[in-house]
Amino acid sequence: MTTRILPAVGDPDAARAVTTLIGQLPDAEPAGPVADSTQLLDTLARLAAHSLDELPEVVLVHERIGPVPALELIREVALRFPAVGVVLITADASPVLFSAAMDSGARGLVTLPLGYEELASRVQAAAQWSTGVRRHLGAAGPDAALTGPGGRVVTVSGAKGGVGTTVTAVHLALAARASGHTVALVDLDLQGGDIASYLDVQFRRSVADLAAINDISPRVLQDAVYVHETGLSLLLAPGEGERGEDVTDRAARQIVHALRTRHEVVVVDCGTHLDSAGAAAVETADVALLVTTPDVVAVRAAKRVVRMWDRLQIRKPEDSTVLVNRHQRATEIQPPLVQKITGTRMAGVAVPAAYKELAAVVDAGRLHDLDARSSVKQALWALAGELGLVKAAGVGGPSKELVRGGDRGALGLRRRGGGGR
Repeated sequence: MTTRILPAVGDPDAARAVTTLIGQLPDAEPAGPVADSTQLLDTLARLAAHSLDELPEVVLVHERIGPVPALELIREVALRFPAVGVVLITADASPVLFSAAMDSGARGLVTLPLGYEELASRVQAAAQWSTGVRRHLGAAGPDAALTGPGGRVVTVSGAKGGVGTTVTAVHLALAARASGHTVALVDLDLQGGDIASYLDVQFRRSVADLAAINDISPRVLQDAVYVHETGLSLLLAPGEGERGEDVTDRAARQIVHALRTRHEVVVVDCGTHLDSAGAAAVETADVALLVTTPDVVAVRAAKRVVRMWDRLQIRKPEDSTVLVNRHQRATEIQPPLVQKITGTRMAGVAVPAAYKELAAVVDAGRLHDLDARSSVKQALWALAGELGLVKAAGVGGPSKELVRGGDRGALGLRRRGGGGR
């Protein structure tokens, strides 16, 4: 049996050494090395989108991989791609590191400098484990094989303040919940989060209460989450903005990990200010949505955000999706121009400029009571279908719950070209 091996090694010299050695293993099919954690996750996601069989049996992670630390990267791979066996390459062979690697989901550990016998043994064991898991997942059906134990994570970020980031995040979550999914809505706009205000919620717990916890158990998570009347599980931003500094990138990854293992959909409002927590969420998300309005200032801001994500190795432009909010047919800036400027994918839906429809429910703190006939709601719920957040009755078709919630109008809106009333 051929064993496909994907090495993730940042240092070019180390990458050449690893590639040369695994090329000598019997029945090994080494792939070209990936240089960082973002490239590794993107590669695996692209392969998994085609078929479970396209994924490599073994991934080798070097201890100096970045920007995500090796153990956190292993944990993310194990969660999102459970049929891949991960082996850590490290100079530290201590029992403490071995235990931490196993807890993160690694299937083995190889010490530096690399030795043929040890590497062959670890790769063979990881490949056998991967084959067994795939056989089990295959018996469970294609959906189980591709999705694994984790839910779908969507981050919503704003190009600048006031472009409609939170309204978008809330309605994506509501649409997913209306279709029958279990949904968590997280406010990672740590200093200015408004989800509680939009949904008329007063709750003393927040995401900051989970920041210092190393192992988030179901009971701990339950105490921090507020179950809204709509059925959404809300994890709110702290009431005291300074407490947001407690939420590090490591804490954010752990919190998102805990939520996605217990919910089918996780929507994260990252706000407009990029901090370490928001960056970690965007990097690990299945879909990174960036909201802008069709004006010069906002589109320039969107371009800056996309370039910053790329420079910081958080997200590549082609792996990001831009949504145009407050769209008007008469404006000079249309979605194709925004796509050309930002170099990203464009959402197939543009949200019309119809703030009057929102004014009453926003002022009342009852965004979930927005009329199903609202063109804004129809567009956002259609977007949820486009992003794969709703259960469909057929290929591309909305569920009965979503149709009752207004998606029939959303589909009609798209036929009319996305304009307002």
